[in-house]
Amino acid sequence: MFSIQKRNLASVAAAIVLAAASTASFAQVMVGGAPMLASKDIIDNAVNSKDHTTLVAAVKAAGLVETLKGPGPFTVFAPTNAAFAALPAGTVDTLLKPENKSMLSGILTYHVVAGKYDAAAISKMIMDGKGMATLKTVSGGTLTAKAMGGKVMVTDEKGGTANVTIADVYQSNGVIHVVDKVLLPK
Repeated sequence: MFSIQKRNLASVAAAIVLAAASTASFAQVMVGGAPMLASKDIIDNAVNSKDHTTLVAAVKAAGLVETLKGPGPFTVFAPTNAAFAALPAGTVDTLLKPENKSMLSGILTYHVVAGKYDAAAISKMIMDGKGMATLKTVSGGTLTAKAMGGKVMVTDEKGGTANVTIADVYQSNGVIHVVDKVLLPK
């Protein structure tokens, strides 16, 4: 019975990945009211999303614009403005101060994984990892991805969890997955 359930789970996962891939190849992804163009880099797309103005401001303040315009490839778990707003009062203002540039950079690079990991690749990693995948971030930390209720959840080192709300936003230098929480390193 277990092997039948495991095979059925694998079949369902494969069907979801194929459906997502075929949809992604025909539909243009909209994020924050703007079309995300696969021909543009991470920064050139992010600046057009009205849902990511805080992230863009933070990337600029941390001096990471040129890095994220680079060849990559990068996988970015991009928190929305609402995710930043959910942090304790004053946190974002404090992080954006020049004297906190290194702390801000550490938090932002914790959301970046070297390589291009779309939903299909992350799903495969989760299945290969028996329900869990560990991703090494550019900052040197780890994120844990799990599938729950048909969605991918990413857990940080402090136990905080973010849901991927929009997956597979392809860029010329990687892929963005929009998340609903700011992930925090140890």
